[in-house]
Amino acid sequence: MSAEIKDLKTGTTTVGIITKNGVVLAADMKATMGHLSYDKEAKKIYKITNKIAVTNAGSVGDSLTVIRFLRSHAKLYETDRETEISPRALSTFISNLLNANRYFPYVVQFIVGGKIKEPQLFEITPYGGVLKRERFATSGSGTELALATLDQNYKKGMTEDEGILLAVKAIRASKKRDIYSGGRSISITVIDDRGVRELSEKEVQEFINKVKKRK
Repeated sequence: MSAEIKDLKTGTTTVGIITKNGVVLAADMKATMGHLSYDKEAKKIYKITNKIAVTNAGSVGDSLTVIRFLRSHAKLYETDRETEISPRALSTFISNLLNANRYFPYVVQFIVGGKIKEPQLFEITPYGGVLKRERFATSGSGTELALATLDQNYKKGMTEDEGILLAVKAIRASKKRDIYSGGRSISITVIDDRGVRELSEKEVQEFINKVKKRK
């Protein structure tokens, strides 16, 4: 008897927000495998260079493979050209990589955020489409829920703290209604003139408490 192979449903919610002086990336921490809540502390935001980070949605194995490619390519780019790779250049590399494998695709979706001279944010579709975002970006199964929160609350020129609060609010909205988003807490990474900085669990909890109080 041949074994029946079924696709395993996965999901997540990640967001990127452009603020006055940088970019805020946020993600839930739940990893699913079919009907299982497989991990409640999953990592979904990755530092690529000192000025660029990405969020991932989709297959964990595929995501980590592509992220290894990105880190290697960024180092080669900067060594060869003696200049920092930009978020746009990195997004183009991801686009070429995913499009070249479209018949046997990497099941992934990325948000690329960074700041060289100015904050930049890009969404990369699984087949290599590059979408430049001027305000915010979302990915994963909780996209619609997060998008509604971002649409209603985003304003141009937000401070870093305002951007983090909005990111927390968007992820919390998806965690509440999307069964594939969740986890123990929320991951937050800030990219500004100081580089890529991941908020500690204590810092994130402080922002979560602020959002709760404002309800």
